[in-house]
Amino acid sequence: MDSALQNIRVLDMSRVLAGPWAGQLLGDYGADVVKIERPGQGDDTRRWGPPWLGEASAYYLSTNRNKRSVTIDLSHSEGQQLTRELANQADVLIENFKVGTLARYGLEPQALMDANPRLVICSISAFGQSGSRADEPGYDAMIQASAGLMSITGPPDDAAGGGPQKVGVAIADIMAGMYAATAILAALQAREATGRGQHIDIPLYDSQVAWLANQSMNFLVGNKVPGRMGTAHPNLVPYQAFGTSDGNLMLAVGNDRQFVACMGCLGLADFADDPDYATNPARIENRVALVGAIQSRLETDTTAAWLGKLADCGVPAGPINDLREVLTNAHAQERNLVRTLTNGAGEAVPTVANPVNFGNTPVSYRHAPPSLGEHTEEVLRDWLGYSADMIDTLREDAAI
Repeated sequence: MDSALQNIRVLDMSRVLAGPWAGQLLGDYGADVVKIERPGQGDDTRRWGPPWLGEASAYYLSTNRNKRSVTIDLSHSEGQQLTRELANQADVLIENFKVGTLARYGLEPQALMDANPRLVICSISAFGQSGSRADEPGYDAMIQASAGLMSITGPPDDAAGGGPQKVGVAIADIMAGMYAATAILAALQAREATGRGQHIDIPLYDSQVAWLANQSMNFLVGNKVPGRMGTAHPNLVPYQAFGTSDGNLMLAVGNDRQFVACMGCLGLADFADDPDYATNPARIENRVALVGAIQSRLETDTTAAWLGKLADCGVPAGPINDLREVLTNAHAQERNLVRTLTNGAGEAVPTVANPVNFGNTPVSYRHAPPSLGEHTEEVLRDWLGYSADMIDTLREDAAI
């Protein structure tokens, strides 16, 4: 077996990020992912630049490798019929249209599953397929705000320039895409037992709330609303960024043993024996004094010097790297974190590697992100057995 999903066909009717991210993951694992796009326009993110590589935006390139692009006009009756035929041949369909849009095209999920009982349909939306907010649109930034993430992200209220901050990538979309991918894989496994697919509902809002993890539980258990703490951790001390004589580093002490090692390394061994700091609950209670002492000590030497000492002592700490360093340093090269694919125009397209390393069914890097409609004829031949004349007729009718 060459790849884990080599016999799975995915119809990716989504655009922007959450759905395409899920589709890209499935493609990485070997699925044949066909991206359905609107003729002449395609995925919105194709135009989300600069920067550009040829005519493709970097944003689009980040989430559409290992896919083949087919253009279909869903407002055209022949385009709708063509989509039904493709869905009949698919194992998975991913879509993130506004709730009710597919039904207007005669492509409602239940009808598609009635025609193909083994089909798994994953619908991604802002607020889910049911409920009073089901028909509301939504993008990542508003979900980060309304679903709680921004309330715990950014400097404390009394810090200069304080205020809620969004995360530097569209993490609500990314995590919804991750939930979607795992749900699709679970549904495919369930299909092995039942012979039937199912409809999966993935809301951005619910996904965002779900992955707040310890912060949600901090509220549910402690009945105290978490706030912004900058780089600090609500449940661990010391666990935050500190300044050094020439920059910054991130200290991440996760248990009492590491705290003892850290204090010894910093020349602050008395803190490890002091009851006010010997346990994590005590350190939480006395956070301000401890952080101040650590900060004063770290300011006496350089980032590189302290990172070397902390590593020798087995204390988790790291530099705060920019992306140039992250993607070009020796570790990135050792781990082969950046790959290069060649697109249909012969251009070299860089891509960041999937982090999963299977022992027997390796992640594949088969296709660079496709140009708009690049594989329309190829897919209609492969999946549906259409002849050149049939395809020409669809083009003449403006269905594709």
